Amino acid sequence: MPAQKITDDLDALMETLPADVAQAISEANDSSNLLEVVLDLGRVPTARFLKGEIVLREEEVARADIDYIGSRVGVFDDDNRSGLERTLHRISAIRNRRGDIVGLTCRVGRAVYGTTEIIKDLVEDNKSLLILGRPGVGKTTMLREAARILAESKRVVIVDSSNEIGGDGDVPHPAVGRARRMQVAKPSLQHEVMIEAVENHNPEVIVIDEIGRELEAIAARTIAERGVQLIGTAHGNSLENLLLNPTLSDLVGGIESVTLSDEEARRRGTQKTVLERRSPPTFDVLIEIQTRDRLAIHQDVSTSVDALLRGHPHTPEIRSRDENGEISIRKGSKAVKLHQTAGGMRRQRDNAEWEDADPGEVLQPEFEQPRREQLQEIRIFSYGVARNRLRQAARQLNVPIIAETDLHQAQAVVTLRHHFRKHNQAIVEAENLGIPIYVLRSDTRTQLARFLSGLFNLAPARPAKQDDEEALQQTQRAIKTVIDGERWVELDPASSYIRRLQHQMARQANLLSYSHGKEPQRRVRIYRE
Repeated sequence: MPAQKITDDLDALMETLPADVAQAISEANDSSNLLEVVLDLGRVPTARFLKGEIVLREEEVARADIDYIGSRVGVFDDDNRSGLERTLHRISAIRNRRGDIVGLTCRVGRAVYGTTEIIKDLVEDNKSLLILGRPGVGKTTMLREAARILAESKRVVIVDSSNEIGGDGDVPHPAVGRARRMQVAKPSLQHEVMIEAVENHNPEVIVIDEIGRELEAIAARTIAERGVQLIGTAHGNSLENLLLNPTLSDLVGGIESVTLSDEEARRRGTQKTVLERRSPPTFDVLIEIQTRDRLAIHQDVSTSVDALLRGHPHTPEIRSRDENGEISIRKGSKAVKLHQTAGGMRRQRDNAEWEDADPGEVLQPEFEQPRREQLQEIRIFSYGVARNRLRQAARQLNVPIIAETDLHQAQAVVTLRHHFRKHNQAIVEAENLGIPIYVLRSDTRTQLARFLSGLFNLAPARPAKQDDEEALQQTQRAIKTVIDGERWVELDPASSYIRRLQHQMARQANLLSYSHGKEPQRRVRIYRE
């Protein structure tokens, strides 16, 4: 595995800082992990590293320090960002109400050659990629390297709104290779430059950093519809975060509320009003940067979004890189394929049937019971979901789980929608640890069975035809017995598929029916009013 090569031009940044501040950073002996230097008027200067931060001197930052740095960097643009020519460093200013600079954030820009080895196959697959991650996690570094690799064989144009990708000055940094760079006069005009790049310069690939406005999302869709490959970044931790962002949700297809018919809502086992994907996503693949060396990848964005909106658990592919640079790939669970209808996106009908029952009765899907020794045990941390219900659902499906009480030991987290939206501490910590989070509407047996079946890739059970015929014949005899005067007749235990047919037969005979008992002994009782 080729080692990563890092170019940071740190000496150029040190020359712009006051001498005592630069000296303190050099003495820290941790410059390779330096993220940024923060200087706020009237406060002590600090340096932030990958792990923690240090105070650079006890003397507070004076106006002279701010002016000293300002005189050595380029002009601050409308977005209050500047840089050092032919470097990747970024100097961001904080101004007071009169427009005077009262704070500076000097972020270290690094060109890391080899950082995209972990996703090189996706970059070269001619698919549009959207990279998500919190600030400072390495989105732009990966974007820059992807542009350099693609430029070796394709026409690549970088739309560089704040000169973070290609560096400050008119000559792009060598880290972008042969890629051409278009600068943006004002951040608010980025969408116009995106369209201009396509119309004027005949690119095969457009590279965009920090898509954050609605017009930029619309421009990205326009570019994708013209057959141009897109590589872009956006702020956010996960696909779920992006869907909840009304400005950027269109990048993954957008969501809309759809009202179902009574029959369709009953068939799906959902409420009449559901959320569906509005249109095809702009990007084919979504990459969540959980840490610098761990990525969660949604290989098919449309399928992942549909599965998420329908409540079907789906684990993305996890790629990680160890200290030796070796890359490991853990395949995710397979999402349920969905197809488009006039009313939006709709799940393909599978073999898991749902019985008709009395209001308030909990319905459950039938799944093939796997051999326990063939499945690997999974540690699940439940937040807001009753652990005893989770264990019951696991016993019912015969899958090996541990209801984990320590979040740091968990391999998956399951929670409810209202807890997830509140961003409770446990949810935020799980996101920071890179643990997959599964969000349920409620902790009913149905929802938990669906969650566990998706987690363990269980297939719906198919009923045996001979047993079906015997069960239906017994139902016909029971109906005749009740019509002839018997108060009620209880049928033998059956699958949900058969119970559904038994309820239908009872209704057709103007009789009542209900299901009772626990799986696998759940059965139908037919009776008169």
